[in-house]
Order: sequence, then structure tokens, then C-alpha cells
Amino acid sequence: MKGAVMAAEPQGGERITEAEQAVMEALWQRSPLTANEVADVVAPARGWSLPTVKTLLSRLVTKQAVATEPQGKRFLYRPLIARADYATGESRRLVDRLFGGSAAGLFAHLAEREALSDSDLSEIERLLRELRK
Repeated sequence: MKGAVMAAEPQGGERITEAEQAVMEALWQRSPLTANEVADVVAPARGWSLPTVKTLLSRLVTKQAVATEPQGKRFLYRPLIARADYATGESRRLVDRLFGGSAAGLFAHLAEREALSDSDLSEIERLLRELRK
């Protein structure tokens, strides 16, 4: 498991649900983790029980988004998907689905709805300057 190549999305092509993403976030922050450790991170804020977290971990293993490694009588869980790659895929799907594949359409929508702060606009301008170099 150590040195495993991280994929951009689950091998089976199944999407990660919002609840599963919360588990992934815990694993992206620190891994490997046991089911109890994942539950300690995600369960309190969501009112989840340990069995709920174990079910979500099991689903992520089935989707090949998470790998398990036996450690005595318990398992350690680690992500098989890089967070940056996951974010890229989800961003692309959002832009494709809502804006016909146009990232400019997304920014125009945000700008029209005044959802971009002056700080956001400055950061976007800086990124655009860097991309043009």
C-alpha cells in the first residue's frame, strides 16, 4: 500500500457522495487512520455513529477510493485518490454541467451575483497574470 499511485477519481467511476467526501477529507488531512480515528474527526459535527462511519468507509473501499491495510484486529484506511485531482474532476463536472464547459461562464455568473469579493478578484487577476507568462 505504501507508495501507491493516487488516482483522480474512484476506479469504478462511481461518484463520491457528500457524506463520503467528509470521510475522505479526514483521510486527506492525515492517513492512515483507523475507523475509530476517522469517526473521532467526522462524527461529532454530523451526529454520526461509528457504524455509520464504517459503512461510509466500506462504500469508499468498494468504490476503490480508499484502501485498507490490516493492523492486528483492525484496519488502517488511506485514500487512493489525491485531493487535488478529486477537486479538479469535481470542478470540471460542475463547469460542464452548469456552464456548458465554460469556466468563463462560471466566473461571469459569480461576478453577476456579486459572489466575488475584491480579494477574490485580485487573486483571480494574479492567477491570470501568472498563467499568461
